[in-house]
Amino acid sequence: MQFAGKIALVTGASRGIGRAIATQLARGGADVFCTSTKEGGCAETLAAIAALPAGSGPAGSGKATALVCDVADAASVEAMAKAVLERAGKLDFLVNNAGITRDGLFLRMDAADFDAVLTTNLRGTFLTCKAFARSMAKARGGRIVNVGSVVGLTGNAGQANYAASKAGLIGLTKSLAQEFAGRGITANVVAPGFVETDMTAVLTAEVRDAMLKQIPLSRFGAADDIAHAVSFLCSEHAAYITGQTLVVDGGMTM
Repeated sequence: MQFAGKIALVTGASRGIGRAIATQLARGGADVFCTSTKEGGCAETLAAIAALPAGSGPAGSGKATALVCDVADAASVEAMAKAVLERAGKLDFLVNNAGITRDGLFLRMDAADFDAVLTTNLRGTFLTCKAFARSMAKARGGRIVNVGSVVGLTGNAGQANYAASKAGLIGLTKSLAQEFAGRGITANVVAPGFVETDMTAVLTAEVRDAMLKQIPLSRFGAADDIAHAVSFLCSEHAAYITGQTLVVDGGMTM
């Protein structure tokens, strides 16, 4: 993918899928803003991007900048967006990856855990999109890629809050796609299945074995599998794709 001269923002880029996405976009030549909720949270991501070969992108690899942002907080998002636009003058790719889980069976789930997940995963994406939508519309172009989950399509026991947030993300994305298509902005969802990250590493061996049996490709996903899908949707090859949910799950939900 050729992203020289492009400016990207990846929220939740401190590790896992977010780090892989930021690195992949930088490999293509984009300059990438990476957010995390604490100072220094993206240090390893910045180091990974700095270590890319100089010739990775068509004009060399892009550079990375770390910003602190809590996407659940409107003031924090506004400050982050102001910093991006002041430094770069534009935003071409908005990748909403920041998310949390607060798993628990429905009858034991309290309202605070439900609200926390919806606030970060869904409201946070709303706030970030809103912060950049006007500048993208003025530029008459841009890519919005929201990182969802297959549980937003299927539901999942013990994840009523997470599944609701990711299902809502699909509806939000479709609405954005319809409202901003006339301005040359596309909006899509990438829905990962079971991906090897810190978030899934806490699962028991029994749960992992049971999930593996449901995946036709007989392996768990890697963060790079998701990053490649996001990179495609940001590219010119995906210029005629909008309002879609691209499932990357090894066939698990087939």
